[in-house]
Amino acid sequence: MTTVRQRLEAQEHAFLAPYASFSDQSRGREHAMTPCDLRTEFQRDRDRILHSKSFRRLKYKTQCFVSPEGDHFRTRLTHTLEVSQIARTIARALALNEDLTEAIALGHDLGHTPFGHMGERTLARLSGHFEHNEQSLRVVTVLENMNLSWEVRDGILNHPKRGTPHTPEGMAVSFADRIAYINHDIDDSVRAGVLHPQEIPPELTRILGKTHGARIDRMIRDIVEASAGSPQLRMSAAVGQATDALRAFMFARVYQRQEAVEEETRTAMVLEKLYRYFIANRAAMPREYWPVWDNQGAARAVCDYIASMTDRYATRMFTCLFMPKNMG
Repeated sequence: MTTVRQRLEAQEHAFLAPYASFSDQSRGREHAMTPCDLRTEFQRDRDRILHSKSFRRLKYKTQCFVSPEGDHFRTRLTHTLEVSQIARTIARALALNEDLTEAIALGHDLGHTPFGHMGERTLARLSGHFEHNEQSLRVVTVLENMNLSWEVRDGILNHPKRGTPHTPEGMAVSFADRIAYINHDIDDSVRAGVLHPQEIPPELTRILGKTHGARIDRMIRDIVEASAGSPQLRMSAAVGQATDALRAFMFARVYQRQEAVEEETRTAMVLEKLYRYFIANRAAMPREYWPVWDNQGAARAVCDYIASMTDRYATRMFTCLFMPKNMG
């Protein structure tokens, strides 16, 4: 009898573009597994990511604003969900493998530190090298040992703008990541009173749109139109340049503003104190990180531990270790 998985695989061959990634043609996993009767290989990867501890922790990790007041600001988890939605829309429109796209999107930021890119820069300075995409790959291959397919691992590792994904689905996630964070960080910056919509340069709103939804729609449609019939996803020159300019505007106006620099000084102090404490006190580390310490060194183990922390866990740990106890 034909299984559900085989029926889904046949549907992929019938409806996806010839250059899409097909589940039954995956380069495979590091450790072979018996195929699932109900799910394709990429659906199985998506489910493994979704049920992981590292995915749940994204709920309490910074996206743009650290510990914001209000329930409507993005976290690393809601960012991930927005990336997934945008990437799936692109994949569906271009007849790519939507399941693979979703798996990469859900896993792309699993290795992010507490306090967002501020925490990433701190760990890089302290340890000599740390990049969140490499840590995301480490999470799925070593720390949680999800045994994912090669295509998902490749997309996770290469999702940053400087990366080169080897599948069109990985390219869709890379574009979706930029589309998501540029636009939702604008939305959150307006909500926080850091930015006014009228401050966005008019030459950019003229090309990309004046509202959150209009800009996302314009960017997605441009990728679909510019990439139709090609395994290489791209933006048109006009929209690509405007998107890069909008990203540069956000760095100058929001990410590198004085308040952000001051906030990074505080978060860096928290993580540096934790880092140096655990480097000197292995016994205070959870035992699950001890084998990493023995095999790859103290810095690697401490980076793994701190990167796994949520904002509130890191803050609570700092308070517990370094703040005076309440004597009242």
